[in-house]
Amino acid sequence: MSSLNRKATASPSTQRPLRIGFIALNDAAPIIVAHENGFFQKHGLNIELSREVGWASIRDKIIHRELDASHALGAMVISTNLGLNCLPCECLTAFVLNTNGNCITLSEDLWNRGVRDASTMRDEIIRSRHERTYVFGVVFAHSSHRIHVCDWLRSAGVDPEKDVRVVVVPPPQLFRNLAAGTIDGYCVGDPWNSLAVREKIGWCPAISPDLAPGHAEKVLMVRRDFAESRSGEHLAMVAALSEAAALCDDPAFRPELCNLLARREYMNVPARVIQASLVGPFDYGHGNTVPADNFIHYHRNGANDPTSAKATWLIEGFNRHRFLPAGTVIPADLATRTFRSDLYTLAQKSSRKRNNHELAHA
Repeated sequence: MSSLNRKATASPSTQRPLRIGFIALNDAAPIIVAHENGFFQKHGLNIELSREVGWASIRDKIIHRELDASHALGAMVISTNLGLNCLPCECLTAFVLNTNGNCITLSEDLWNRGVRDASTMRDEIIRSRHERTYVFGVVFAHSSHRIHVCDWLRSAGVDPEKDVRVVVVPPPQLFRNLAAGTIDGYCVGDPWNSLAVREKIGWCPAISPDLAPGHAEKVLMVRRDFAESRSGEHLAMVAALSEAAALCDDPAFRPELCNLLARREYMNVPARVIQASLVGPFDYGHGNTVPADNFIHYHRNGANDPTSAKATWLIEGFNRHRFLPAGTVIPADLATRTFRSDLYTLAQKSSRKRNNHELAHA
């Protein structure tokens, strides 16, 4: 774990920094940019970033207050409230860090066996069923990634509960496991798909815009009691991230963003690997390239607003693929209680009011 600290002169020197966790994924960009480009400082925040190894670690550190906020799976906010594989803890998000951004990546061995899409994957599963069981990696048991894999397989008549194995692997380890042959495919955010394509150990049959255009992916996750007891700092955090996300979506800034994310303390991969999904062209592998315009949205098309519709898509995915233990009761207000569009709106209003005040006194 690496710890990165930039103190804001506007924050009281006696107050400890707020700790924000992240994982080495391109969709952590708004948090990293807010830290590196001074947006947290601008909003009077003293922030320390902490690179984490996996989503379960982030969830547990939020629950036990070792992190004040974190880059997190949108689905994890919901599963933590429900106490799925963890202590129940009331958490929420007031900011979606990105929409889209995921890929399904399969091994070169599957390409050589004739797999090109979900239908030919089904054919290969049927052909090999007495010899082997194919294994797919996902980043967390309750995640959009698992929903994507299950939707993709079921679209061709494959039962992900019976016909394949789905296992949980932390994002940075998926590439290594595919290279080692311990898994046959995975779903994750970049740069771990583009790295597999570049190193010719994998290829992508589908990306987020093919699977579920506009789905909410990563969010800023906090405990509800943090959002309530430190409301001003929480809203300032959201306002800073909003400005950073807008910059991340500026095409002129994307090359600089790639260089920033590539740094050792962040993604620790070559900038050219990150460019595939942020600048383009995005390479599915085997000569199939497309513009990267819609691969990931950091700010465009209302990406940052944590609407109940974004939460509902995740909850419906849980139900559709039976991710929930028998007897689990979904509260009717779960979507609006966990995805707080009202707090996002309040943060935007507070930020505009502050900016207008500063302009008036400039």
